[in-house]
Amino acid sequence: MQSPFHLEQQNISIDSRIVASLERISEAFRVLFWNESKKWGLSPIQLQILIFICTHSNEKCNITYLAKEFNMTKATISDAVKSLEEKSLIKRKINPNDYRSHSIELTTEGKKTVSKASYFANELEKSISSLNTNDKENLLLSLIDIIYNLTAAGVITVQRMCLTCIHYSKDEKSGEHFCKLLNKKLKNSELRIDCPEHSFAK
Repeated sequence: MQSPFHLEQQNISIDSRIVASLERISEAFRVLFWNESKKWGLSPIQLQILIFICTHSNEKCNITYLAKEFNMTKATISDAVKSLEEKSLIKRKINPNDYRSHSIELTTEGKKTVSKASYFANELEKSISSLNTNDKENLLLSLIDIIYNLTAAGVITVQRMCLTCIHYSKDEKSGEHFCKLLNKKLKNSELRIDCPEHSFAK
């Protein structure tokens, strides 16, 4: 079997064409992210950190968690955080129960930057919005399955999605999704990629 990027392989395999398509979308994401980062004098990982801190709870906003979130070393994340501190975009908050640990928060200037810079993916969202509802749901389900399988294979980590949550269950016969925390059935379109109430299934 040849590489999925080999044109002959793509001609005979839909799996390879899907891989190539995902790579194209990934490239578009990288370009948009890079262009937005340059606009604000930041590196892509610095902008990622700012957006993450803005959208997640304090207990997730520390060096250890960020390293797992972005599949990077603590040293790399520490360097990015130090640079953001020097730019006065973030500040460290000491844990009153453990003075050896701290969380990271946005400064007023950091909040202003994120409020303007976090819309870099609008063009991607516009492309998706042109799909009909059924296509959107099928695409979401397919992407969730791919992310879940990549997580199970150890390629990516820290996925706070429904399929990895202790509160999630699925009726194998009907295919219905259920959240035990919310005590309700979930539509396909309601399945979450990043849930604030997520708790990893054991």
